[in-house]
Amino acid sequence: MTAAAPDPYAAARDSAARLAAALDRASHDVAVVLGSGWAEAADGLGPPRAEVAVTEIRGFPAPTVLGHGASVRSAEVDGLGVLVFLGRVHAYEGHPLSTVVHGVRTAIAAGCRFVVLTNAAGAVNRDYRVGQAVLISDHLNLTGRSPLTGPPPGVGVRFVDLTDLYAVRLRSLLVAAVPGLAEGVYAGLPGPHFETPAEIRMMRTLGADLVGMSTVHEAIAAHHLGAEVVGISLVTNAAAGSGEGPLDHLDVVAAGQAAGKEMGRLLRTTIGCLAHA
Repeated sequence: MTAAAPDPYAAARDSAARLAAALDRASHDVAVVLGSGWAEAADGLGPPRAEVAVTEIRGFPAPTVLGHGASVRSAEVDGLGVLVFLGRVHAYEGHPLSTVVHGVRTAIAAGCRFVVLTNAAGAVNRDYRVGQAVLISDHLNLTGRSPLTGPPPGVGVRFVDLTDLYAVRLRSLLVAAVPGLAEGVYAGLPGPHFETPAEIRMMRTLGADLVGMSTVHEAIAAHHLGAEVVGISLVTNAAAGSGEGPLDHLDVVAAGQAAGKEMGRLLRTTIGCLAHA
């Protein structure tokens, strides 16, 4: 007889309890997941109340990708308790999707009503420039996978409506607060290789503005559990065939670090908008 798969929602509740004890705070309101090169932006949220290595919390492997930290901070921003994940793990690192989305599920089990997902992205839209922040309005999940695959979930519904996946009301608040902030469609691919020029042309035809290797599964998992999702991409490179020279992850990380202070201010503004949502 095949053994039953572990319950990912029970695992998230267990991790949330351990996280609360490690950070000495019973619950939080907002989760922020930082993408490649975004770690310096965390400083824009002010000094942390507490910080713990993810490896000290059962269920969290350490990220293996350059530009991703391996700790979680607790901060107080505009009256909200904020959990800041200084990095994430990806499916291309060899993890099942239940591990990839464990962070957001844990955050929601810890009380978070809002989930802010950030990433480094390539610009499919030729009007975007390196260093520009783009608010995600929708996504194309081109991974061929869903974090909801498996037995019927013990919480939520199996067939989740994704019409308002990236919450319209929160995007409206942020666009009003940040004049000139662009919105675009993010295409999520499996990675870890960069895309071919032909694939970028295909994505442009499909309506994508940005391309990356994360975010889509976390967004689906968070929305499934009732959290409101905000997605923010930092353009770190022109997509394949759109710029000059080869693509290199070191350049992606460098672009994120160069925009760290600006992205920190944007995160602070985002939390301020959530405080009044």
